[in-house]
Amino acid sequence: MNIIITGRHLELTNNLKNYAEEKIKKFKKYLNNITEAAVTLSVEKYRHKAEVILRVNGFMIQAESITGEMYSSIDEVVEKLERQVKKHKEKQVSHRKGEEKTAVTAETEMLSPAIIKKKSFDIKPMTPEEAVMQIELLEKNFFVFTNASSGDINVLYKRKDGNFGLIEPIK
Repeated sequence: MNIIITGRHLELTNNLKNYAEEKIKKFKKYLNNITEAAVTLSVEKYRHKAEVILRVNGFMIQAESITGEMYSSIDEVVEKLERQVKKHKEKQVSHRKGEEKTAVTAETEMLSPAIIKKKSFDIKPMTPEEAVMQIELLEKNFFVFTNASSGDINVLYKRKDGNFGLIEPIK
């Protein structure tokens, strides 16, 4: 596992770097296929933020924590990641056993906010069911992915009623 630790607006000391590295290394025992762990530590006024993204076989498991002290932010983000990793493993086991999959409906929702941030990610082709697993792991409201069957870019989003919507392009 490749661990990348980045500091923003703070001096990244060896003690802090080693502490974060040791905490992240323990995820190897839960998931042996983690390719990369990106840790970002930042300070804004009195807010100490720790953000971690684990890349596991094309999936991303992400958590962040903001506290008044960096070491407690790291501890809290590791606790959040542990819960998500366990959830991911449970879903993999239940998915293999052929349990019922979550239904995905095709409805769209129009939003028109200003673009204030841009992110780029490598995405692997996946089924809508795998995308549902991913959106739940990331605890986000939407997820963009390449549909494995069509090769098209799709958007999966969480609806207010708890179900999911799937946006597919028309050919």
